[in-house]
Amino acid sequence: MVADALELVCDGLRVRLSDRDDIHVVAHASTGNRVLELLATTPMDLVLLEVSLPGMDGIDTARAIRKQFPQVRMLAHSSLTEIEYVNSMLIEGASGYLVKGGPREELVLAIRTVMSGKRYLSEAAQRNVDAGYAYTEKRMDGEYIGLTAREREIIRLVAMERTNGEIAAVLFISEDTVKTHRKHLMTKLNVRSVAGLVKYAIDRRWV
Repeated sequence: MVADALELVCDGLRVRLSDRDDIHVVAHASTGNRVLELLATTPMDLVLLEVSLPGMDGIDTARAIRKQFPQVRMLAHSSLTEIEYVNSMLIEGASGYLVKGGPREELVLAIRTVMSGKRYLSEAAQRNVDAGYAYTEKRMDGEYIGLTAREREIIRLVAMERTNGEIAAVLFISEDTVKTHRKHLMTKLNVRSVAGLVKYAIDRRWV
């Protein structure tokens, strides 16, 4: 199954794989919830999963697939190459990370590698993983700390250009608490500015 907000992406992949006897695109899902619905009714071995999906994004969808359908393999398929996305998808159960726009041969290689039980990372994804975290002391082998519901709401409000005071009023917390959350968010997400928080929210289609 191809999980991507654009059906055009699925159509393109279906055409690119049409001459392969061992690989068949059986379904397309444009949202994370639809991915789970199809997995419950349609036999399949692999989900090509975009990080940026409306509603339940790709990272949350990967987590749900791992819990509900552990027999299904996942291959992240995205134009996002930042280490936070690559690391998150791998931690949540993806067996590889394929960067969009590569040659057909890489697509086939990635699928076959993942289906053989091995990990596949596109060159750009591997390069960022090798570089590690440039801004914080987070380690690739450290414990993953996801965002809490409160932190998700704060980052969404930040992306909507709300001030600390406005966020505090909406969530019934103090401005100092908002500032603390923003500082922790920058550390967790490995960004250096508010612009980085906004980009993260937009990339994951939270706004």
